[in-house]
Amino acid sequence: MKEMPQISEAEYEVMKVVWKHEPLSTPEVVDKVSQEIDWKPNTIQTMLARLVKKKILKAKKDGRAYVYTSLVAEEDYVEQKSKSFLNQFFDGTLNAMVLNFIENDQLSKEDISELQKILSERDAKKGEK
Repeated sequence: MKEMPQISEAEYEVMKVVWKHEPLSTPEVVDKVSQEIDWKPNTIQTMLARLVKKKILKAKKDGRAYVYTSLVAEEDYVEQKSKSFLNQFFDGTLNAMVLNFIENDQLSKEDISELQKILSERDAKKGEK
């Protein structure tokens, strides 16, 4: 996977809306983001312009407005950010991260049960192949 440009937390909030509802016009993005976060329209438009410049979004002129579509899949972005997080804080290993959460009592019994269920289901699927 090629390296993706960094996006800020604010830009990520805009991207979550675009990924969920794309394609979206400028007014639609402003409306949907404004329902989630108390930002002025100019702030949202600035975020859109930054995302286009970073080649995360594509803007196509449609009448008087632009219509935005993503150039980066949400799954690809989340995967890269997850790997970056693991590398930065846990030497790239998921085991170290999970162990850290367990040792610091940050996983509830329900969390641990859910993890066990996910692992069991994955093992069962691998056994079918």
